[in-house]
Amino acid sequence: MRPASLSARISTLLVVTSLLVLGGGSKLMDWRIDHEMEKRFEQNLLTQASTLSSTIELEGIATPTGRNQHLEAGVLGSGSQTYYELRCEGMPPQHSTPPPPITPADWPQAAGPQPRFARLHLADQYLGSVQWAFTVTPGANTGSGTDGQQPRASSAGPAPRACALLFEQDRHALYQIDLAVDWILLLSPALALGIALIAVPLIVRRGLRPMTALVDRMHDIGPNAPGQRLAASGMRELDPLVTRFNDVLERMDDGLARERQFASGLAHETRTRLAELRALTEVEVRYPSGRSLPEILTEVGNIGAELEATVTALLLLTRLQSGLEQPQLQSLPLASWLNRQLQRQHSAAARSGITLQTEGTPPARLHTDPALLEVVIGNLLGNACAYAPGGDHVMLRVAATGLSIDNAAPGLGDEDLDNLGQRFWRKQPPHAGHAGLGLALAGAAAQALGMQLDFRLDAAQRLHATLSWPSRMTQESP
Repeated sequence: MRPASLSARISTLLVVTSLLVLGGGSKLMDWRIDHEMEKRFEQNLLTQASTLSSTIELEGIATPTGRNQHLEAGVLGSGSQTYYELRCEGMPPQHSTPPPPITPADWPQAAGPQPRFARLHLADQYLGSVQWAFTVTPGANTGSGTDGQQPRASSAGPAPRACALLFEQDRHALYQIDLAVDWILLLSPALALGIALIAVPLIVRRGLRPMTALVDRMHDIGPNAPGQRLAASGMRELDPLVTRFNDVLERMDDGLARERQFASGLAHETRTRLAELRALTEVEVRYPSGRSLPEILTEVGNIGAELEATVTALLLLTRLQSGLEQPQLQSLPLASWLNRQLQRQHSAAARSGITLQTEGTPPARLHTDPALLEVVIGNLLGNACAYAPGGDHVMLRVAATGLSIDNAAPGLGDEDLDNLGQRFWRKQPPHAGHAGLGLALAGAAAQALGMQLDFRLDAAQRLHATLSWPSRMTQESP
């Protein structure tokens, strides 16, 4: 299945939005035009009916002695056919020629002082009608206004008569205009939509050219070309993407550098141990040293033990960082446990002339995993004893919230603190049995235990390794 196109998605949204806006606008305009034309038609209908009623009164048509003449349809000169029917008290009904083809069902009973409008339909005829009742004073020289009000009666003369008028006009012309307007309002959005269907994709693709150029620049960036970065595009929408992508590239370069360093360190450690074994065996075969077999095997065993320690440390580090090594928590008497850890380092410290000192009072018990905690404390103490200068003292300070181990580190700088904990990283020449994995193991084990491990250099050029644990892990009373 082909991937979705951003250009097609934007084009579709624009076209659909245009269709809704234009269609909704056309519908609203059609309703407003129809409503306004209907009002104008009714006003015109009422005006013609009022004029007709005035003519009836002036010419005396509704009087008993009048000429009883019949007004012709279209009396007002309208382009549409008009009809009327007049009913007055004491007079026979009068109507146009021809008479109204359709009469409302409630005529003339529903005629009242207020005009009543209706739409009439029969077969193919569509009419608009108005009916209302008014009073005519025979012989009065006044007529009703165009607003449908009753004419004013004369102050003297014959008695006024109540009349009801039904006036109708053909709506065909109005329907023709409505149909023409509907077609205009229908074709205009359709034409605009057709233009949008052609123009919008072209405009969108042109607007997305900076995105295409950005993709082309990304093509040449990868692991084989470290250090390359994307230049800012100068567009507000794309610059955040460029910044984030450059951040990812920077992290990728850092990760690749660490992986290369790790691979180089692992290869060096493995090759060194294997080279020692090969050199030892070849020298003994070609040029026997005269040493006894137990001595040779002991040296071989020591080299194998160092190689095994490296592999074991790597396996444990991998399990810790992948989350496979889960802590087995239990209550640990911290004071006696720390004393045992210090005792294990006494021989190594004594060989280097280093003094181990303690300070502070630890909590009675610590709820943790003793094996993983030993990985942390053992590697921190071992690293301090291995790299502290001769005659120095290693200080272990314990408090309720954590502990710290400090030793002199004249060869370290502030820029080296970020490298502490990386696999196979060593500032000084390698020591026997130290492959550069101790601090990495300590950091991974501390993270698995939910503890925080930090390093800092003080003004006296002493390295402080601080291990902090949550207060919920401590128990003051046994």
